[in-house]
Amino acid sequence: MRQLLLDTHVALWALSAPDTLTRRVRTFIEDPRTTVLVSAASVWEVEIKRALGKLTAPAGFAGECRKHGFDPLDITFQHAEAASGLPQHHADPFDRMLIAQAITEGLDLVTSDSIFKSYDVRLLAAQ
Repeated sequence: MRQLLLDTHVALWALSAPDTLTRRVRTFIEDPRTTVLVSAASVWEVEIKRALGKLTAPAGFAGECRKHGFDPLDITFQHAEAASGLPQHHADPFDRMLIAQAITEGLDLVTSDSIFKSYDVRLLAAQ
């Protein structure tokens, strides 16, 4: 069984523009044997950016994720400590949390963000 953690932009694409994703990623997401996770950090990021007018996203992003069968991934103390210990390759706190969660939980992180390659995290290319 495969466990995927979707980067925020990947979760948005999966909801509204799935053809943006590679066929491989779409196949994994659609496979009922795959656990697809969306972090509370992604929900937080979407809602903050929507409130600031920097992002157009579906109303009720968390609910839309649930409707599509994505499971929530809460932020734990262990995730927070892991994020603080990551090398400073990247300053985005949301991305750093996703990387820490993927490492801590042993998940494949689905992204198109090339800076993630600077970290020791299992990646799956979204595009």
